[in-house]
Amino acid sequence: MSQIHALHTAEASIVLEHDPKRGMVWRHCGLRVDPGPLPKASESRGPASFALDRDIGMRLVPPAGLGWFGPAAVEVLDESGARIVFAPDLCSVEARDGQLVVTEADPVTRLEWCSSFTALPGGAIRVATALRNRGDAPVTLAHLASLQLPLAASFRQVISWRGRHNAELNECTEDLPQQRWEKVGRRGLSGHGGPPGLYVLGNDAGWHSGMALAIQLEWSGDHALAIERDDEGYWTLSAAASLAPGEVVLVPGESFEAPAALLAISDRGRNGAMAQMHAAVRGMVRWPGGEMTPRPVHLNSWEACYFDHDADRIEALARAGADIGIERFVLDDGWFAGRRHDRAGLGDWFPDPQTYPDGLAPLATRIEAMGLQFGLWVEPEMVNPDSDLHRAHPEWALALPERDRPTARRQLVLDMRREDVRDYLFERLDAVLRSAPIRYLKWDHNRDHAPSSGAAQVRGAYALLARLRAAHPEVEIEGCAGGGGRSDAGLVPFVHRFWTSDNIDAVARVGMQRGFNAFLPPELMGSHIGASPSHATGRRQAIAFRGAIATMGHMGVELDPAALNEDDRHELRQWVAFTKDWRHLLHGTPVMLGDGPDGLRWQAAGTEEHKVLYCIRTGPALDRRPQPLTLPFAGSRGVWDVRMLALAEERGHGIPLSHLHERMKREPVRYSGSWLAQAGLPLPVQKAESVAIFELRAVR
Repeated sequence: MSQIHALHTAEASIVLEHDPKRGMVWRHCGLRVDPGPLPKASESRGPASFALDRDIGMRLVPPAGLGWFGPAAVEVLDESGARIVFAPDLCSVEARDGQLVVTEADPVTRLEWCSSFTALPGGAIRVATALRNRGDAPVTLAHLASLQLPLAASFRQVISWRGRHNAELNECTEDLPQQRWEKVGRRGLSGHGGPPGLYVLGNDAGWHSGMALAIQLEWSGDHALAIERDDEGYWTLSAAASLAPGEVVLVPGESFEAPAALLAISDRGRNGAMAQMHAAVRGMVRWPGGEMTPRPVHLNSWEACYFDHDADRIEALARAGADIGIERFVLDDGWFAGRRHDRAGLGDWFPDPQTYPDGLAPLATRIEAMGLQFGLWVEPEMVNPDSDLHRAHPEWALALPERDRPTARRQLVLDMRREDVRDYLFERLDAVLRSAPIRYLKWDHNRDHAPSSGAAQVRGAYALLARLRAAHPEVEIEGCAGGGGRSDAGLVPFVHRFWTSDNIDAVARVGMQRGFNAFLPPELMGSHIGASPSHATGRRQAIAFRGAIATMGHMGVELDPAALNEDDRHELRQWVAFTKDWRHLLHGTPVMLGDGPDGLRWQAAGTEEHKVLYCIRTGPALDRRPQPLTLPFAGSRGVWDVRMLALAEERGHGIPLSHLHERMKREPVRYSGSWLAQAGLPLPVQKAESVAIFELRAVR
């Protein structure tokens, strides 16, 4: 007799049917439903032309090669390299509060597949999948999908992100394919296109309404996401970490766990799915002390001095930061032995004896006395051929036998699969952290893997990070990989911040930061005020515009405040103060994104009753005066007081404000929630590269 098994969240339902003849079959993956007295799936599937006599349907683990012509969820090879068909016909289900655990076994191959679906606080569903060998002979696992599910015919678009160094997270919107769509990463990292994830939108979905589905793998390495059309009329969505040939061999009794996947399904559009992703990720962060404290404003030394280190100069830079309200100083690349450029020294994690003859402790102590936390840049997974480490252990670098070792940025990748490599790196990093009051590590990774070393390389990096976190739980870590090359949920349990991009150009950052927020929350997003002209693009931007954009994430500074003129330094100090005043609403709260008239983009963050709204214009307006901005979230409250906090633009080049907006600067102006939601908030005239920032407070 068939049995229905369901997992529900506030917005979504997963419904499965255990059919004794067909196994575990998908019935629904979408918005919340009440299955009720549901007829069997087989009863609605009559004969179809050019079809097998025995109907397969969309099974949870489709038996590839036995009537399922879609993508395989499991691919296994025997000892001779021949393909093993995994076709389970034994099934058990364990239903707990907020969780379904499904186990399917194949008595022929003696392989057992297990997947758990867990409802998380905030509405997302975490899917964890494993395969166990219960046979008598080893097998090679070639592929194991973390997630494979049906997409209904009502979906219409897929949104993904592509990117490169200094141009991360470019949004791509495409119609769902008539054949197969695939997003693949083969560089050893999740990549500059963001996490291994995507969004799928229903027919009527937008930012604020309609059905949206999002997935993200908890994984930082090679991966494949695919959407494939079936002639049944639906699509199959799958996501998996990529395994190198022969990498995973399961001996009898051994199992392999695929990276977990986060699944968000909402009828509140992209913002609803994004809110579920943020809640899931926030639940994974392991903050020192157990909870997030106010995110300290950073000053990073990199673009201020690059490799030109001098202990007095570094101390003066930190003091200039302290004078404008900076709370954490991060000493970037160039502090260790032999590091006067990027061609030498990686792997030799000892303070440079010429620049820091007494180690880092004196400098760190003096910086702490200024009221700043002290942080340090490291790149543990890399080694320069010109280093003592490589000369002593050339075998520790990833390489193919009898092949050249391609370098990038004059460096090689250490083999993180090796325990001796991880032991060495832990010993050196542990010693550095114990040698001085270091509260923060910026953990970089500045090249793709060539050759690749498979999933075990990623798991080795995770193991080192976990060991270091256990030994130094008070130290925060920032994940960086040539900017945003490794920003994903897989790294979240080990870090507390991601460096979004080495490109700090504020116009470029608008799109990047919105792409980042699709999967990760803003308190984890490194967002700095850079120099003008931008070191990455050469464009010049007002410090007010750069400051406003930087406050939308975890704010920092990437320049020498002492090099600014007095007016710019005063304005920089104001944006540091703005961050401190408003980060209680900007961090750890729900975030909403939207598009306004005439190319305007907006972002709101805060509680249900108190929000900060950013209205961002990057290019010139086409309309003489802006149309009001409708704010769908405002309809949830009867009345709002609205105040204009800032109009961030080039000094002396703005257009005079209207009487209303001058008033809004002095005092709140009251609007009904329905008016803001339907008629809209009047906006000031904004030139290109400007941000209008408002406070909205619900009237009780």
